[in-house]
Amino acid sequence: MSAEGTELNDRSISRPPSQAEILTDRAFRGLAYASGVLIVLLLVYILWKIGAQAAPAIARDGLGFLTRAVWDPQNGEYGILAEIWGTLYSSILALIIAGFFGVAVAIFLTQDFLDPRLARVFRTTIELLAAIPSVVFGLWGIYVVIPALRPIANFLHSNFDFIPLFATPMGGPGLAPAVIVLSIMVLPTVAAISQDAFQLIPFKVKEAAYGMGTTRWEAIQKVMLPTAASGISASLVLGFGRALGETMALAMLIGNANQISLSLFSPANTLASLLASQFPEAGPIEVQQLMYAALALLAITLIVNIAGTIIMAMSKKQTVA
Repeated sequence: MSAEGTELNDRSISRPPSQAEILTDRAFRGLAYASGVLIVLLLVYILWKIGAQAAPAIARDGLGFLTRAVWDPQNGEYGILAEIWGTLYSSILALIIAGFFGVAVAIFLTQDFLDPRLARVFRTTIELLAAIPSVVFGLWGIYVVIPALRPIANFLHSNFDFIPLFATPMGGPGLAPAVIVLSIMVLPTVAAISQDAFQLIPFKVKEAAYGMGTTRWEAIQKVMLPTAASGISASLVLGFGRALGETMALAMLIGNANQISLSLFSPANTLASLLASQFPEAGPIEVQQLMYAALALLAITLIVNIAGTIIMAMSKKQTVA
């Protein structure tokens, strides 16, 4: 480039913004602020509508609604302790499985274990799992997972029934097939965000680790994983949120039984499944109770997101330190 061209380019960069550019910037900032306020107002409106319909149930049952494990519309008895247990228990188990395999897949696809073109094919295949409808996962669980899991479950129950996890036999839908399918549904979220976290690590960090004489696994374990910890934490939080809100597949696979059990083979229920299965035939009183259950699910999701934000902030501080 000539000296004259360089001088013109420098002038265009250093010149003050034009009136049109200032107006465009202000318009964009105003649109961004308006979008943020709109999202907050939408959340408040949703909470207000649900809370208004749940108010009679809250006044009638109070916190006892959260501590009873019965749902009997015929006798007017309602409680969601079993559903809260099933929601948290199934989501945590699914997150453990999806977290392990999701982070392992992210490492496998980003740390030069595969040719870049082949890694791209695997990455696309995993991401396609997120596009499969929930009902398809449910049907696959009914016709494939449950028959394949039943002999293993019966063997574990027959030989290790003294362990609470295997205390009951598996007759059909239950917690174990629901957790397996749920973990597969959560896997793309964890794997995709974890891959992004690893890819954002500067290449010089990896070069420095190898320059210190580390092996590939030592570099991954002691350098790459700690550096990507905040991104991995974000993937787990989002995966947990996906697991908490999953409805159709769990409604088809978990058994929809209001009971609290540690056994992996017993039927259970979740808040989302309860809402999906009871709303179509619910009367006015039951709708109020279901809205109360929806508020409980929103509260659990909010607590999980707050806890996840705190964990991510702590991970960033440790990484910087």
